[in-house]
Amino acid sequence: MSKTVPTAVSEQEVQQQLAYIDRIAAYNRDFEQQNGRKPKAYTQTFGCQQNEADTERIVGMLHEMGYEKTEQTDNADVLIYNTCAVREHAESRALGNIGALSHLKKERPEITIGLCGCMVQQEHIPDKIRKSYPQVNLLFGTHMLWKFPELMYRRVVKNEKKVFDISGDAKGTIAEGLPVERNKGARAWLSIMYGCNNFCTYCIVPYVRGRERSRSPEDIENELRELVKQGYKDITLLGQNVNSYGKDLGIEIDFSDLLRRLNNVEGDFQLRFMTSHPKDASKKLFDTMAECDKIAKQLHLPFQSGSDTVLKRMNRGYKAEHYKELIAYARSKMPEITLSSDIIVGFPDETDEDFEKTLELVKEIGFDVLYTFLYSKRSGTPAAEYPDSTTKEQKQKRFERLLKAQDECVLPKQNAYMGKTLRVLVDGNSKDSEYPYTARTEGGLLVCCNGDNIKIGEFATVTIDKTSLRCLFARQ
Repeated sequence: MSKTVPTAVSEQEVQQQLAYIDRIAAYNRDFEQQNGRKPKAYTQTFGCQQNEADTERIVGMLHEMGYEKTEQTDNADVLIYNTCAVREHAESRALGNIGALSHLKKERPEITIGLCGCMVQQEHIPDKIRKSYPQVNLLFGTHMLWKFPELMYRRVVKNEKKVFDISGDAKGTIAEGLPVERNKGARAWLSIMYGCNNFCTYCIVPYVRGRERSRSPEDIENELRELVKQGYKDITLLGQNVNSYGKDLGIEIDFSDLLRRLNNVEGDFQLRFMTSHPKDASKKLFDTMAECDKIAKQLHLPFQSGSDTVLKRMNRGYKAEHYKELIAYARSKMPEITLSSDIIVGFPDETDEDFEKTLELVKEIGFDVLYTFLYSKRSGTPAAEYPDSTTKEQKQKRFERLLKAQDECVLPKQNAYMGKTLRVLVDGNSKDSEYPYTARTEGGLLVCCNGDNIKIGEFATVTIDKTSLRCLFARQ
């Protein structure tokens, strides 16, 4: 573990967690002898890619504890739900799933039902779970993920009825050396930093993920080398704001420097990253992307609103014109770059004029992909207290107009690929018998393809022979 990381958990503390894993594994060996089977663990993830990466670490720890993975809830001995707090819908889905387990808990009271993740880290959630979801007997927040083995030991081996812990340093920590079990396939997540310092007025993330803290470049590079060795071809660097990487380390390295370092790792793979913040994106970053052959020419740069008035109330730290300048420079260096972004429709007191500016920006830039969301109020954020005179009906109409405008931008872009030969990464099977494989372009666009020499998990060169709004179709 690098000594340059000020928020790193000590080696001794990590070893203590590994010792708890060994104790649970011994307990579960006895379980297997007595029951003629291994105990089973079920996990479900809500929310972003960082949550998916966190769940991979939970699954890795569970595996080392002696649990066998199951895709069913009814035969699981441990059920862990990794939750999201970004939007109300994600919270409702998670709580709905937990509510549905009440009957299973009555039938098998010995099982462990656990909740973790961003939703849990909110101050009001533990009391809500205690009062309304008595079937939950393990609960821990994002700051305590690295102590999952210790909490599981208390619950499973010591048989404590309720193990609830959302404590830990609110600034957050980094723990290296704990087990991880990644999903099979060609793609992998690689976290380079955690937390956020931006405090956008609508966003709960800084409150539940803590302050920005970067992993050491040595640890990141070592993990990348291991991923490449394991055969992963498409690796996404994760952080709430990757452009802030390195600012907390006290050494002369920024995100662009890290990209160049990782680009030098040997192997046949490509790197992409998310998420970038416009206020921290730089010409240096785009120069680096253009010059590094293993960095995918894809940029996800959320702008959220085209109105400077709304951007100021969101505390985004930039104006629409600056955003346009960033995109123009990126395209000047990488004409083939694929662009995606996030937009919030219906921010409190967004006017028709504000929305029209968003619509104008979408049409002017011409994104390849847009992730559009209706504003979701999050308790504890400043925007939750903002007055809002816009009706749900008005917001929905704006949302539908935005979707239509985006489709009108995308269709000619998709059609322009007709006849082009592209290198794609084949990642699965499709439901189309004529084009039985799914793949992604370097820019992340979906391709359904056909060919005699196509193999899942490998790169292939294909020629586009049909297009649609959401998918390209190709043959080898």
